Amino acid sequence: MSLTTLSSALKAGALLLVLILIYTGLMTTDRITWLMEVTPVAIVVPLLLATHKRYPLTPLLYTLIFFHAIILMVGGMYTYAKVPIGFDVQEMFNLSRNPYDKLGHFFQGLVPALAAREILVRGGYVNGRKMTGFIVCCIALAISATYELIEWWAALAMGQGADDFLGTQGDPWDTQSDMFCALLGALTTVLVLGRWHQRQLEQY
Repeated sequence: MSLTTLSSALKAGALLLVLILIYTGLMTTDRITWLMEVTPVAIVVPLLLATHKRYPLTPLLYTLIFFHAIILMVGGMYTYAKVPIGFDVQEMFNLSRNPYDKLGHFFQGLVPALAAREILVRGGYVNGRKMTGFIVCCIALAISATYELIEWWAALAMGQGADDFLGTQGDPWDTQSDMFCALLGALTTVLVLGRWHQRQLEQY
C-alpha cells in the first residue's frame, strides 16, 4: 500500500469514527460514562491524523486501532455490561456474565502491544525477537495495570455511580481477569501477528 493510499484510507477511517462517535454520544443514556470510555478515541484519532505523514504506521496497526476505537465507543454507548451482542454471546456459551468487557481488554493488550512493537522495531531500540516480544508484553501489561488504577480512582471518586464504568458485574476477580485478557491480546500480537507485522514494517 502506497503512502498516498494509506493517507486516504486513514482520513476515511477517521471520518467514519467521528460519525460513530457522534451517533453513540447522541444515543447513549449515560453521557458521563460514555465520555470516560471514548476519551482515548478523542485523543488518539487526532494524534494519528497529525502524525501520519511524518511517522506513518503500518496498515495492520491502523486497522486494529480502528476496530479498537469502535469497541470503545460501543462499550461507552451501552456501558460494557449491557452491550446487546455481549448478551447473545453470554447466552450462546452459557456464561455467567456479559463478556463484551473482556473483548475490550483483549484489544487493550493487542493494540498497545502492536504499537509498542512497531516503535521498538522501527527505532532499533531492542535486539532479538524474543526480547522484543517480552518487552512488548510487559508494556501492554503496564498499560493495562494503569487503566485498572484509573478505574479504581474512578470508583473512589464516583462511588456507586462507577458501576457502569467499571463493568465488574459483581465479579470480585474482575481486575485480574481484565489484565489476563490484556496479556492474551499481547501474546496474540507476539505469536500470531508478529510475522505479518514484520513484513509490513519492512516496507517503511
